[in-house]
Amino acid sequence: MIKTIKASVIFLTVLLLFSNCASIVTRSSYPLTINSNPSNAEISITNRRGVEIYSGNTPAVVQLRASDGFFSRAEYQVRFSAPGYEERVVPVTFSLDGWYFGNILLGGVLGMLIIDPATGAMWRIDTDVINVTLRQSTGFVTPELRILDINEIPENWKSKLVKLD
Repeated sequence: MIKTIKASVIFLTVLLLFSNCASIVTRSSYPLTINSNPSNAEISITNRRGVEIYSGNTPAVVQLRASDGFFSRAEYQVRFSAPGYEERVVPVTFSLDGWYFGNILLGGVLGMLIIDPATGAMWRIDTDVINVTLRQSTGFVTPELRILDINEIPENWKSKLVKLD
């Protein structure tokens, strides 16, 4: 009888300790490494509501929360910009963490319905490194003054020439 009670106490203790599996094994915020070519590009990170949560230059390492509320995963946009280059936006998303389903195997209803959704441990980041190469802007032209001979210009320009006296 005492062995049965002892075994039951041990079983319940283990069950309670592992009732929030994803919270124990994973985390609720993740580091995101951001690099760009050219280096020192300006970056701005906004959440799904459009609120800027980070502003700086590359390279950078930023901690991002996995949750955007109870049972809601986070989504971010990283905007890259540099003079003479096209602006680029890269999404950062989170997916359901496999450890979250460990709650089913270990009987953690409390972990599955309250703890992991509240802490954000039920989500994991899809990528932890962003490497972006920015393209040079075609609209960014350095102004220049060139003098051309009449024989160097295209034929369709010649009809638009104005003779100066």
